[in-house]
Amino acid sequence: MGSLVIFVILWMVIFFMILPLKIKSQLEQQSITPGTDPGAPSNPQMYRKFIITTAISVFIFAIIYLLSYFEIINLREFFSKL
Repeated sequence: MGSLVIFVILWMVIFFMILPLKIKSQLEQQSITPGTDPGAPSNPQMYRKFIITTAISVFIFAIIYLLSYFEIINLREFFSKL
């Protein structure tokens, strides 16, 4: 259960880091949809960002998991000291 929590938190942090990348507003694209804010993204590419976020999260989580599994880092001991 703890691994799932670590993965979800990692995924969310990476997602919010990737979210503003390669965004162009409707005003910059000169194609403002009536009734929307001119600063809204014209093409947010959310599906692509979900895939990139998941790939990066899986890679980083695998590193954390392997370091923990082979006891190179001991997360239980680390968190018990806090």
